[in-house]
Amino acid sequence: MATLAEAIEQWISGQVSSAGMNGVVLGLSGGIDSAVVATLAARALGPERVTGVIMPAHSQLADIEDARLLAESIGITPLEIDLSHPFDTMLSTLPEGNDMAVANIKPRLRMITLYHIANTNGLMVVGTGNRTELLVGYFTKYGDGGVDLLPLGSFYKNQVRDLAREIGVPQRIIDRPPSAGLWAGQTDEDEMGITYEELDAILAAIESGQPTAGFDPDRVQQVQQMMARSRHKLSMPPIFTLQASHA
Repeated sequence: MATLAEAIEQWISGQVSSAGMNGVVLGLSGGIDSAVVATLAARALGPERVTGVIMPAHSQLADIEDARLLAESIGITPLEIDLSHPFDTMLSTLPEGNDMAVANIKPRLRMITLYHIANTNGLMVVGTGNRTELLVGYFTKYGDGGVDLLPLGSFYKNQVRDLAREIGVPQRIIDRPPSAGLWAGQTDEDEMGITYEELDAILAAIESGQPTAGFDPDRVQQVQQMMARSRHKLSMPPIFTLQASHA
């Protein structure tokens, strides 16, 4: 019986094959999710069919170093494209925006970059989002959410961490605090106001129909509100249809 890693690898290979593409491209952030996806893709397709792209935008040096470490560990030579100048240009061109609007420019520039490379080389853009992030909307719409494949979309963050250990992701990457790299010092858990451990547990309880099973009611409500606010991110835009009675 195939292991979980092998099952995901077979799925990735099948998706690329059925689409008639040459391989995949993904962003390497230095974080655990991109590390797991890149490793699985390299095992599924061979390193030569995986294009990893490091895309700093006034990023921390540690993020770049960890992304390089991961690329070396799976045998790929990453592209490094500095998006700091395009980011600055966008800021100087756009009307003034709030902190979140400004931060979201970075993942949207990365999405543009990945699709430019994908379209040029016949590749699929593979995303790194996990189930926890998808359920609470912790991703940028048309940014890191703009992808062709989501190999980890069915797995909570703690499951991704277990998978990382199974497939040999460097321990340094497994141990680092999760961060979307939106600004200096930013971490996922600080921004969301909840740890992934607690968030995963509450989400699992909600999905099993037992949202009050031993959890702080305020925390449960917080998670439910996060899910409700972000539901629009998980579906295609609604399309108005003229009903026959109004024709």
